[in-house]
Amino acid sequence: MSTNKSDHNWKTLDRDLGRIASFESATLYVAKPMVGLGIAFLFIILAAIASSIFFAGATTSWVVIAAAGVGAYMAVNIGANDVANNMGPAVGANALTMGGAIAIAAVCETAGALLAGGDVVSTISKGIINPESVAGHDVFIWAMMAALISSALWVNLATFLGAPVSTTHSIIAEQIIFIVKGEDVRHTSMDKVESVVR
Repeated sequence: MSTNKSDHNWKTLDRDLGRIASFESATLYVAKPMVGLGIAFLFIILAAIASSIFFAGATTSWVVIAAAGVGAYMAVNIGANDVANNMGPAVGANALTMGGAIAIAAVCETAGALLAGGDVVSTISKGIINPESVAGHDVFIWAMMAALISSALWVNLATFLGAPVSTTHSIIAEQIIFIVKGEDVRHTSMDKVESVVR
């Protein structure tokens, strides 16, 4: 009789341990997508903290800190969009593993930003809208901040929906909206806009 009772206890223990193992695997499955979001959020916070340390004491430091946070959010969106567009077919065809695609994308995205980023920044900041042609510097700062926020949200939405969009075209479109709506802008380079959009 005691062997039956001990067998029953072992079966109950095995069943309970099986339930705990199932619960643990379900928890890991549910938490897996949160890791990427957590890393992205940490990157945004670290960018804002780094800019607050670097620009401490400046008169417009809060604008720079906010721009750094939004810029980091835009960078995460650009990375997600570009990686999905470029590496998705290779991973889907099993030509690359997910880890290999992420490593290649990290190297290539970083190299592209470092090698060509200066030209892009000069085009976005001065090539389309001349900052001196805007009535006040505050108007230009808020216009660029609005363009950054709205294009980051647009790229995030398009990436979530799986729509391939051009991140350059989205930021240029936001500046064109400012040109069309803004009465303070007197000199814009539509030739530059045309060359970028083509």
